This record gives sequence, structure tokens and C-alpha cells, in this order.
Amino acid sequence: MTVDHILLAIPPLAVYLIVGLVVGVESLGIPLPGEIVLVSAALLASHHQLAVDPVAVGGAAIAGAVVGDSIGYLIGRRYGMTLFDRLGRRFPKHFGPRHVALAERFFGRWGMWAVFFGRFVALLRIFAGPLAGALRMHYPRFLVANVAGAIAWAGGTTAAVYYLGIVAEKWLSRFSWVGLGVAVVVGVAVALVVRRRTHRMLDEVEVPDQAAPVSAGDDTAGSAGTTGPAGTAGSTAPTSAP
Repeated sequence: MTVDHILLAIPPLAVYLIVGLVVGVESLGIPLPGEIVLVSAALLASHHQLAVDPVAVGGAAIAGAVVGDSIGYLIGRRYGMTLFDRLGRRFPKHFGPRHVALAERFFGRWGMWAVFFGRFVALLRIFAGPLAGALRMHYPRFLVANVAGAIAWAGGTTAAVYYLGIVAEKWLSRFSWVGLGVAVVVGVAVALVVRRRTHRMLDEVEVPDQAAPVSAGDDTAGSAGTTGPAGTAGSTAPTSAP
């Protein structure tokens, strides 16, 4: 059985469900390759012999991102910063103190925009929902940034990959697979540069022994002191949401 026969045997509904599920679980706070799954599905949609609809792919990714982030927000709001203490001990590679501190820095500086732009950054994509809840960001603001970021990221990625796939298919039919190899190399190089930059930012983060979390705009965090990760009272956290 050839690769074309295998691709033709994939039900479009299964593609949509996988995209929505993987993106949703990643947005919930569990590290999964949501971006890779979305790009792969968009490439499938660019092959017209397949019945995969690019609009449905983008819609599934948007729905998964919004629902997953919202569930992550509720979990973060329920358990607070102690959630990241537990996750950091069990999964230090993804939720270590430096990862949390860097994510808090983004939230402290950008507020609700950290949720929007966090959709485009792998590190923040798994932190955005739970951390926004833990920092008690106003849910209406979170929801606006969440939906807007999901549409921009999922819709934009799907559209870009879909049309690039169409162009690449026509181009490869005229030339050779060398161009595809070059494109893959360039893509891997960009990914490595982004990863290296992220690790450099993590190395520059100073992790205090105990620090009060930065407020993301809760109505109860205005004048009262906040509670630190270890449960001790901290200083009043600045409100940085726009």
C-alpha cells in the first residue's frame, strides 16, 4: 500500500478530532505537539485529492485552543500557584522554577496580551490558561485574549500552511524534491534558533527563594496581600493587565 492510499484512507472527521483534541490538551497545560499536528493537518488539506477541509481544520484547532485554555484557567484559579510547585517537582523539564518565573515575567509585563501572544510561543502556550487562572486574571479579559489568540494562531497557521502546500505541490511537480529538502532544513533551522533563544532567556531568569505572584487583574487582588507559592503572605502584587 502506497503513502497516497494510506492518506486517502484517513477519515476527515478523524483529522478534525485529532487536531481539536491535541491542541486542546496542549492548551490545558500538558505538553503535546499541537503546532506540528495543526501544520500536518493543514498540509493534508492542501492536497485536493483528499477530503480534508482547511476551514474545518482551522475551526477544530480554534475550538480546541479556546476550550483547553478555559479549562486550564479554571484549574489554575482553583489550585493557585501551588499547582506549579507540584508540577515543577514532577515535570521540571516543562514546569521548572525558571519556566514559571519567565512566564510570570511575561504576564507581569503584558497582562492579557501575554495570553494572546502566548499562543504563538511554545513555552507560553502550555502556561497561558493555568497561569492566568492562578494569577486571577479577570475571566472576560482572559476570554477575549484567548479567543483572539486562538483565531490568529490557528486560523493564520492553517491558512498559511494550506496555501504554501498548494504552491509547493505545483512547484515540486515542475522541479524536484530538492526544494522540499531545502524547505525542511530551513524550517528545522528556525525551530532550533527559537529553541536556543528560549533556553537563553531561561538561563537569564533569576529565581527568588520565595516571591509573591504577579497579579493579572483580579478584583480581589487590589488592596489585599497575595499568597505566595508556599502559602505565606506576600506583598501586594501590581496589576499589569491593560
